[in-house]
Amino acid sequence: EVQLVESGGGLVQPGGSLRLSCAASGFTFDDYPMSWVRQAPGKGLEWVSTISWNGRSTYYAESIEGRFTSSRDNAKNTLHLQINSLEPGDTALYYCARGRYELAYWGQGTQVTVSS
Repeated sequence: EVQLVESGGGLVQPGGSLRLSCAASGFTFDDYPMSWVRQAPGKGLEWVSTISWNGRSTYYAESIEGRFTSSRDNAKNTLHLQINSLEPGDTALYYCARGRYELAYWGQGTQVTVSS
């Protein structure tokens, strides 16, 4: 059974940082690119980032490029998203998902709230 479990969210002040993690199981992790998608309150899903199977290529939404860094540890079946210079507009539920164009499996999400 494919499982994706996010962690690391929380309440942070503007300008702060967080590191989100996604623990994967039930499939061969390094066979797949992995993505982050977020959903702000009252809004639709927004793709954030995708990382290639080997971590050598990363892709980011223009709205966050330069502040977010995606990485992966294939030995530990773990995906990470480092978020710096957080803004109130980054408040959202952050999901990790398997794949790049077809996101067949999703985690339950981790909440990031940016507020002073």
